[in-house]
Amino acid sequence: MSANLTICVGTVGSGAWTSADGGNSWRRVGRGLGNESRVYGLAAHPKEPRTLFAGAEDGIYKSLDGGQSFEHIDSPMNKMDVWKIAFDPADPDTIFAGTRPAALFRSEDGGRHWRQLPVDMVEDCPNVGVPRVTALTVDPSDRRIIWAGVEVDGVRRSLDGGETWTRITGGLSDPDIHDMAVRPAGNGKTVLTSTPREIFASTDKGESWLGLGVGKQFGLPYCRGLALKTDDPDTVFVATGDGAAGATGAIQRSKDGGMSWERLALPAVPNSPIWAFATHPADPGRVLACSHYGELYASPDAGDTWAKLPREFTEIRALAWTPN
Repeated sequence: MSANLTICVGTVGSGAWTSADGGNSWRRVGRGLGNESRVYGLAAHPKEPRTLFAGAEDGIYKSLDGGQSFEHIDSPMNKMDVWKIAFDPADPDTIFAGTRPAALFRSEDGGRHWRQLPVDMVEDCPNVGVPRVTALTVDPSDRRIIWAGVEVDGVRRSLDGGETWTRITGGLSDPDIHDMAVRPAGNGKTVLTSTPREIFASTDKGESWLGLGVGKQFGLPYCRGLALKTDDPDTVFVATGDGAAGATGAIQRSKDGGMSWERLALPAVPNSPIWAFATHPADPGRVLACSHYGELYASPDAGDTWAKLPREFTEIRALAWTPN
């Protein structure tokens, strides 16, 4: 499957890898990130197609060449695992980062300087030991609203661009947060939150939540990553599987904002749960997905058809693509 795009993959223990031809050939990132780096987060700049940020076990990195090379950015996160990176779509010089141990940071100058934000998060929990920020997103229609989800410590919301934060509870019964997405729709919006066995939706900025009942609809009910089609937020993708370290996975798609679902046909049986997605507004129909244990799948038509890319990796934690 050849395409005029660059794919960047972040692994646990074997660094980052890039393909400049849509997945046909690969090279390990040889500058900036080490061969044994743990790369947990990748994010493509919304207005500079060749700019990527990467989160690793020693802080945050920046690439200006589509992931071919990275430069480490000195920050308060130097001794932390950076799991999530999110841009303010209206002002991409404002960037948020979430870490393990669970904390939130913000840069207002394109990543040169960072400040830790005043949000309380637990320091330990029995499920994962040290909690981590696994979801981080800026509301695309109101940049003042920031959402963060913690595994395992629930959801935090800021209504003032990150200056103050509130822990969200009402109806969100599972604090084991895996991902979040904001779906604008008509005169309102819906916030979606994935947990191990459910997807919750809120239409009132998180004041109340409704479970969508996906545990009974999905054949493989373990939910991980969420993605929206960049030009049609009613189209929602969910990464699922049979457990956190399970033996198989699947991709569910809804075209009506989560009211109904279909399991998409993949060309092979995944070797583990599907973990994450990568989309880009340069080509809204192109969706990439990865399994927990190193497989890559690509769709050119918003999930109608898929190809399995030939290269497999160690554990994948991060995935992004940029146009060439």
